[in-house]
Amino acid sequence: QVQLVESGGGLVQPGGSLTLSCAASGFTFNGYDMSWYRQAPGNEREVVAGISTLAGIRYVDPVTGRFTISRDNAKNTVYLQMNSLKPEDTAVYSCKTRITGRDYWGQGTQVTVSS
Repeated sequence: QVQLVESGGGLVQPGGSLTLSCAASGFTFNGYDMSWYRQAPGNEREVVAGISTLAGIRYVDPVTGRFTISRDNAKNTVYLQMNSLKPEDTAVYSCKTRITGRDYWGQGTQVTVSS
C-alpha cells in the first residue's frame, strides 16, 4: 500500500535551518508529482512547494528563496530544505502525492521556530 513517512522536524531558532524528508513506498515514485504542505494551529492546510516527475518546481510566495524542494528517485524520497526559518513557519509539515485521483498523505512532522 502507499506509504509516505516524513521525518526531520524539530525545534529551531529563528534564522535556522531544517531539512525534512518524506520516504515513499508502495508505488512507482518516479512516476508521480510530490508536494509539501503545512498546517499551522488554527489555520487551513496550505501547499508549500511541489515537484513534478520531470523536476519542475513551484513554491508559494512566503517561502520562495528560503525553501528548496528536491527529490531522489533512487531513494524514493522527497526533501524540503528550509533556511532562514521564521516563527510563522511553525506548522505540521506533510508530504502528499496523488495517484489515480486519490490523495495520499504522510502523518506529518512538527516544525517549531522559536527562540
